[in-house]
Amino acid sequence: MKKKKEMSFHIFYRIFIFVALSALAVSIIIPVAWVILASIKENSEFYGNPWTMPKGVYFQNFIDAFHKAKMGDYFFHSLLVTSLALIILLMVSLPAAYALARFPFKGRKLLNILFMGGLFINVNYIVVPIFLMFVEGDNFLVRLGGNRFLLNNPLILALVYASTALPFTIYLLSGFFVTIPKDYEEAAYVDGSSYFRTMFKIMLPMATPSIITVILFNFLSFWNEYIISMTLLTKDVKTLPVGLMQLMQAQKAAANYGQLYAGLVIVMLPTLILYIIVQKKLTQGMSLGGLKG
Repeated sequence: MKKKKEMSFHIFYRIFIFVALSALAVSIIIPVAWVILASIKENSEFYGNPWTMPKGVYFQNFIDAFHKAKMGDYFFHSLLVTSLALIILLMVSLPAAYALARFPFKGRKLLNILFMGGLFINVNYIVVPIFLMFVEGDNFLVRLGGNRFLLNNPLILALVYASTALPFTIYLLSGFFVTIPKDYEEAAYVDGSSYFRTMFKIMLPMATPSIITVILFNFLSFWNEYIISMTLLTKDVKTLPVGLMQLMQAQKAAANYGQLYAGLVIVMLPTLILYIIVQKKLTQGMSLGGLKG
């Protein structure tokens, strides 16, 4: 009797999980599919039933979004800022995470605590102080006879992105480095390998799943970030999320919905493609997270 109850509960639980996951998948897939289909509709098709299939493939929406709405320029700016931020982030976080995980030194625990504390700081709450610091910095450069450098600079925006992502990245990478047996390093040292050579030739290749996880999560964060970009880039140099908001405001007034949905697809497509490419490595890397010690 007890076994039958356990079996029935197990079956009920599996059905519940299946239904819940199916509902979640449908709630995500339907809006994405609807946006993609809407992006290839002509403007006249939006005045009827919005759920009807497009009569044809109208690529002019994407051409107009790229050129007339400047989404192509915004795409390039986002790609530049995101790439620079990821490069800076990896150049700093990989050696830092490796040192914190593998080498005992004074202040190590304090640094770990500080980085852990950084996980609980929402960067959106410190955007105003960052902006005011940059304004004062630019004013100081002008007084010295130079040009403004800190605001409206994609490199500075990338630096801010990278610095704000350091706590999470070091936390995740350190958690993986801790799990690697020291036998690999000891064998490398016996063969005469230096610390840097051991890190680059042995440890980093072994940490590939965790590095890919870090790249994907931070790519999504940088690519979709809006508040910092809107605050620090106040002129024509804008990223895709800021440009998309401007496009939404303009096209709602003009009732040109095709360009609007084409802009949404332009923002959304790179993240979908990247996720599809690294899906297996992401799943593997997520199972290796967590800081020990």
